[in-house]
Amino acid sequence: MSEDAHARPTRDAPEPLYDVNIPTPTHAERARTLVAQISTGTLCTLALEPEGYPYGSFVTFAFDDGNPIFLISELAEHTKNLARDPRASLLVAEGGSADPLANGRVTILGPCTRVEGNCGSARAAFFAAHPNSRYYADFRDFAFWKLHVDYVRYIGGYGRMSWITKADWRAAEPDPLGPSAADMIAHMNADHADAMVLYCKAFSKATEITSASMTGVDRYGFDMSAMTPKGPRPVRLAFDKPVSTPEDVRAALIFMVKDARSKLG
Repeated sequence: MSEDAHARPTRDAPEPLYDVNIPTPTHAERARTLVAQISTGTLCTLALEPEGYPYGSFVTFAFDDGNPIFLISELAEHTKNLARDPRASLLVAEGGSADPLANGRVTILGPCTRVEGNCGSARAAFFAAHPNSRYYADFRDFAFWKLHVDYVRYIGGYGRMSWITKADWRAAEPDPLGPSAADMIAHMNADHADAMVLYCKAFSKATEITSASMTGVDRYGFDMSAMTPKGPRPVRLAFDKPVSTPEDVRAALIFMVKDARSKLG
């Protein structure tokens, strides 16, 4: 499954209210954006005792060239497990939703091995994400370990999921708006709800709506939930060109609302 199920009309589903071919982040980009904003997850290893069972551990991590880095003690069960069998996975999940299954999550699979020799890039990446780890990083029983990404599974909530190839994972970059997206969405919904209605009526097929709210924003465009006579429906609109800062988003949205008013008379 390589595209969003909700964007593909089926026999029983209504036609989308927007052009599903407009620029949209790939699943690899969505996954990289998600993990870039979270620094804790569940590391799963194959247990030494009881043998062969999946063993989940709460861990902190950072990324070095797209590969998760851990600073773990040889006394930990997961480290003992990895020394025997390097196969592992890391689950990184969003939180904060009333419906946990609507949250995004990423599972990264591959061999996890100790970083031998010069571990400068691993140290730098981990210290940048976890500055407090400096005080125990040089303890004798601690070492850096790297999960070498072979497979990635992305789930972005209901109807949005796929396996991501290693090549696509390495080529993708986190969305530059990721750290500020939540604040921008909250601001638009609190102060500019009328603009969302104008966007929908001028640039989509959602012309018979009573309200709309922003649900997502990224370098390519933004997503809304439009309230139609038959209930809420998704609408996505694209910026004229990719943006990279909140200031760029503000300018693009102001231009679009002026354009919408002009189109609607």
